[in-house]
Amino acid sequence: MNILILGSGGREHAISWKISKSDRCSNLYIAPGNAGTSLVGNNLKININDFEEVKSNVIEKSIDLVIVGPEEPLVRGIVDFFKSDKELKKIKIFGPGSDGSKLEGSKDFSKEFMFRNNIPCAKSKTFNKRNLSDGISFLEKINPPYVLKADGLAAGKGVLILNNLDEAKDELSKMILDEKFGDASKNVLIEEYLDGIEVSVFAITDGENYIILPEAKDYKRIGDGDTGLNTGGMGAVSPVNFVDNKFMKKVEELVIKRTVNGIKNENLDYKGFIFAGLMNVNGDPYVIEYNVRMGDPETQVVIPRIKNDLLEIINKCLDKKIDEVDLDIEENFTTTVILAADGYPKSYKKGDEIRNLEELSNTKIFHAGTIKKDDKILSNGGRVIACTGYGKSLENALSNSYKIADNISWDNKYFRKDIGKDLK
Repeated sequence: MNILILGSGGREHAISWKISKSDRCSNLYIAPGNAGTSLVGNNLKININDFEEVKSNVIEKSIDLVIVGPEEPLVRGIVDFFKSDKELKKIKIFGPGSDGSKLEGSKDFSKEFMFRNNIPCAKSKTFNKRNLSDGISFLEKINPPYVLKADGLAAGKGVLILNNLDEAKDELSKMILDEKFGDASKNVLIEEYLDGIEVSVFAITDGENYIILPEAKDYKRIGDGDTGLNTGGMGAVSPVNFVDNKFMKKVEELVIKRTVNGIKNENLDYKGFIFAGLMNVNGDPYVIEYNVRMGDPETQVVIPRIKNDLLEIINKCLDKKIDEVDLDIEENFTTTVILAADGYPKSYKKGDEIRNLEELSNTKIFHAGTIKKDDKILSNGGRVIACTGYGKSLENALSNSYKIADNISWDNKYFRKDIGKDLK
C-alpha cells in the first residue's frame, strides 16, 4: 500500500515509524513531516488544511490510505471531503468525519454528548455574549477552583483553572468579549472541578466495535513539580501504576462502551482513534475531554508497546472488522521525556543545531519540532524531541529516557527532570 500520513509532530513520527515496519507498506509519505519522519518515509511540503493540495498529492502519488494525525483537518472536514469527491471516495482515510470530530472540536457538543449517553463527567454550563451575566452569577454560586474551557480548538491552551473568583470573572469576560482564544472562546464552559489524578485512555473504533490501547499519563505543566504554564505535554509514562484491572473495567463499561454506543446511536461518522482524557477520582473514572486523534507525547509511549502490525489494525477498522483484532501489548514500561526550546510555551528561538542524536540501548528518538537543512538537524518548534526509553521497571525506562535527554545537545535545550517520579 502507498500511505500518506498527515502531520509534523512527535505523534506523526511515532505513527510513521510503526507503519514503516509493516510488510504491507510499499511507499510511505508524511506531510509536511519533520527531520525524523524523513528517516522512515518521504516528506511532502503540503498545507494539510488545503484539501485540494492534499488531493493532488494523493492522486499524483497513487495513495491507497491516508492517516490523519492532528485534529484540525479532521474538525475542518477532510474525511467528508474525501467521501464526497469522485476521485477520492475510493481512497481509504482513517479518522472521523466532521460530525464525529465535534467530540473534540466543540467542548459544548462533547459535554452534551456525555450527558445524553450517561457518561460520567463534571457538571458544566456554557455561556457566551448573550448570557455573560448569567455566567458571572454562575461563578458566584460554585466553589473554587473555577474551570473555564474554550468551546473550540485552542491548541491545548483554552483551559484555565483559577482559585480566585474575581480573576475567574475577569478571565471569563476576556475569553468571551475579547475573544482571548479567538473564535474558540466565543462560547465558554464553566465546569465543576474534579479532584483526582489524570490518565489518558485510547481506543480505536469502527463506529460499532472497539479495541482499547495501552493507557498513559502525561505531564502538561512546563516546570518540575507540575508548576508553571500548561504545555502540549512534557513527558509521558505507560503503563500507569494506579490504573488496575478494576479501574479499567469501569473505564470500559462506563466510558468506552457508552461512547461507542453513543457514536453508533447518533449515527456519527467515526472510524479512528478515540482518546478519553480521564480523571481518576477515588477509583472512579470521569471524562475531562475527548480527542479524536492520538495524544502527543502519549503516542510516543503507547505506539511502541503495541506488538501488532498497526497498518493491519487500521485496515481492519476501515473494513468495520476491528472486533477481529487480538491486541498484543508489551508488558514492559515505556517512558518519554520531551526536549523543548528554552522559553516554551512562551517565545522561544528556532534554528539551533541539534547534536548527538544517536540512539542508545533500549531507547527511541522521536522528532517533533525539527527540520533538516544542509545535512544538519535544526530546532523548528517549541517541543523539539521526544526521548523514549524502555525498561522492565519504570525506573529502568526513565533512566534510559534521561540518558538520551542528557546526551542530545543544543544551545537552548530545556526539559523537566521529574517525569514519572510521582508514580514511583
